[in-house]
Amino acid sequence: MKDTTILHSDMNCFYASVEMMLNPKLRSKPVAVCGATEDRHGIVLAKSEKAKKAGVKTGMVNWEAQRLCPDLILVPPQYDQYLKYSKLAREIYYRYTDLVEPYGMDECWLDVSGSTRLYGSGEDIAQKIRKSIKEELGLTVSIGVSYNKIFAKLGSDMKKPDAVTVITEADMKSKVWTLPASELLYVGRATSAKLEKHGIRTIGQLASLTPEILKSWFGVNGIVLWHYANGTDTSPVMQRDFVSPIKTIGHGITCTADLENDTEVWRVMLELCQDLGHKLRLHNLTANGVQITVKSNDLQYKQFQCQLGLPTQSPMEIAQAAHDLFKKNYKWHVPVRAVTVRAINLKDKNIPEQIDLFTDQEKRLRREIVDNTIEEIRRRFGKNSVFSASLMGNLKMPNHSSHEIIMPGMMYR
Repeated sequence: MKDTTILHSDMNCFYASVEMMLNPKLRSKPVAVCGATEDRHGIVLAKSEKAKKAGVKTGMVNWEAQRLCPDLILVPPQYDQYLKYSKLAREIYYRYTDLVEPYGMDECWLDVSGSTRLYGSGEDIAQKIRKSIKEELGLTVSIGVSYNKIFAKLGSDMKKPDAVTVITEADMKSKVWTLPASELLYVGRATSAKLEKHGIRTIGQLASLTPEILKSWFGVNGIVLWHYANGTDTSPVMQRDFVSPIKTIGHGITCTADLENDTEVWRVMLELCQDLGHKLRLHNLTANGVQITVKSNDLQYKQFQCQLGLPTQSPMEIAQAAHDLFKKNYKWHVPVRAVTVRAINLKDKNIPEQIDLFTDQEKRLRREIVDNTIEEIRRRFGKNSVFSASLMGNLKMPNHSSHEIIMPGMMYR
């Protein structure tokens, strides 16, 4: 572990920085990259440093951000540009190592252990990368340097923007253990709340617990947290060609108007599952479980999941399971604002499955043939060339026009 040198590079205010670099008139101004105000998608996706200082936060509704910062400039996202500059940044990382593991579009871990003899210490390499990205791309990064991935990530968060922070084994306790436990990677809101309930507020307090205590609170993840807090995690940085296995496939939407009943929720779920089934086929995977997330119009989130009797790629089977899950668990105290359906517990389609005596396999086979035929029609003639009749009309979904029928039965939207 002592010979390991890990960097975590985080591109500062990435979306907003790219926009300001592409349009110099935006520089030194409060800028927020936002979804469109139509269709209730008006939320802040990213903000500049000046907007951040004014109180603008990611996920904030546009009008709320503008109330906090009246001179805020709203710009629509340009994902093709963000992807372009993300790839250009990685090309700079590859000059020093092929052990580059992306963590989102704007963050990467780098293992430069084998590069220090040629390029200098981890801090030297980090400074070279920081300067190259600034000079060549017109963007800034904050880089953490440490002996493992967790503390390198912590380091990149400590000083922003355009900075390098080093955390060594010698100064780890003084730099890390005083931080809030919520700063630790993967300690989310629920985990942080549970730790707080037990009086654990800092990473140092978390580290002082025994693995057994944490396991009793969080299961096997508690042991992982213990290693993270104590700096004993040895997770490797993956090579540049590494592709992380797909663990879940999901699709969600914020509706243009509140969903008022089960039927409206069913139609939205069925439409979402059309895309879900396509993605499962694309990756040659089947779903063994379904998870739904429901956001009510009082902004409360509810999440439920269940196992499926048999693995499937069928949009209809997934939608039916999702809707059954919804009806069993959601109490109609308030209307529904957003819905997400996720296929979970995925496995390779080619793995043989154990059938049971109570499932009509012939019916499932016929449905699979229909699904495959629909998939082929859509591939050849477009996504909207064929669809369920129940999806005609207003689904209260963004960019979803009403379907029309042109005799003798040709459907389009």
